[in-house]
Amino acid sequence: MSSSVLYMSMSLDGYIAAPNDGPDNPGGDGFVRLHEWGLTPDKEKHRTDGAAGRFADEYHATGAIVVGRRTAEQVDHWGGEHHGRKAPIFVLSHRPPGPSVANYPLVTYVAEGIESAMAQAKAAAGDRDVMVHGAYTAQRALEAGVLDELQIHQVPVLFGGGRRLFDVLPFRVELDIVRVIDTPEATHIRYRVRR
Repeated sequence: MSSSVLYMSMSLDGYIAAPNDGPDNPGGDGFVRLHEWGLTPDKEKHRTDGAAGRFADEYHATGAIVVGRRTAEQVDHWGGEHHGRKAPIFVLSHRPPGPSVANYPLVTYVAEGIESAMAQAKAAAGDRDVMVHGAYTAQRALEAGVLDELQIHQVPVLFGGGRRLFDVLPFRVELDIVRVIDTPEATHIRYRVRR
């Protein structure tokens, strides 16, 4: 059975985006710091060795993606292919998509809420996991009870500002630690949402 899994890199003080995050500066000033653990030294490619390679294999094996509109549009829907791989992308939004989405047949906007977006993604993914992206989307999925696991890449840096992953939750959420992989660049913690 497939699981929905949030994959996010996060600063120690809870930020997933740096200050000045916006359409002209996706991720904000210094955003790449959150992802250096998974990049080659020149920061041009994803590493394929060690823990970084293991996580790349995991998220490349997912069968679909659920993401919020803000995240999807800031990266122009990853050109219709999430980091170069073909998988259906379901964008949570209350408004119709912009015209650029017509170029990306694997991108579907879902206005009926997170439950519908997740159901569509799980159906498309089959027995593979669904990758979840974005703070707003993660918060709504937790609130609706449709987020199964969180893979947090805890980076040893304090941003002091930006966009927090869990800024507002309507209630307490208990988690069980499933796996911890500690590296010099980041501590990778996988949690299962306790039901």
